[in-house]
Amino acid sequence: MNINHHLDEATLFSYVAGALSQGMALVVASHISICDSCRERVFETEAIGGALLDDVVNDNSPDSSSVSVKVNETALEQVLACLDEEAPVTTPGKIPPDGESTVGNTSEVPAPLRDYIGGSLDAVQWKRLSSGFYYFDVFSEQRGICRLLKVAPGKSILHHGHHGNELTLLLRGSYADEVGRFAQGDIADLDDQIEHQPLVDGDENCICLVATDYPLRFTTLLGKVIQPMTGF
Repeated sequence: MNINHHLDEATLFSYVAGALSQGMALVVASHISICDSCRERVFETEAIGGALLDDVVNDNSPDSSSVSVKVNETALEQVLACLDEEAPVTTPGKIPPDGESTVGNTSEVPAPLRDYIGGSLDAVQWKRLSSGFYYFDVFSEQRGICRLLKVAPGKSILHHGHHGNELTLLLRGSYADEVGRFAQGDIADLDDQIEHQPLVDGDENCICLVATDYPLRFTTLLGKVIQPMTGF
């Protein structure tokens, strides 16, 4: 899998710090489970966070030697353990707990996502939005969404911006927009400065996992009219 679009640094730090919503964290975990580059950056970010934690303790503790040892041995391990529970990541060549090897695995569904939808995109119980557009809500968020979206070839999402952040992980097919071209494994990590109109440019359905922390900001009258009906 040739992955060309990756997570930005702010998203990685928020993920490691546990500051992302459930939906955002699921998209990040799904991407890093298949992307060697972003997985390595997560490990590096965890190491940086541990070093910063050490500095804070050493600078502020009246007895820095004793407190530092306690923090080094327990706090960071607890943080990493929580991350492992929320976003299991497997290293290529290792065998996950369930006995399934990641080497040669052809599943289009990343391991963290399988707990929610199973192992096949074709078995998803899709709901129809309109002609050529289908969705499946992975779970409900307080303000944003976390859903699978399936769009037919030649179809495009209405032009829109964002009130917050949007993460889109490509699971099948491809699309192109003002940011670039995205294919299987790529992730679009967008903020409120981006406006775009993704167009499915391949000859197969484009299926992606999308999470937002706020509703989209549609720039057309049609988008604003249908937004309450689509849940976006």
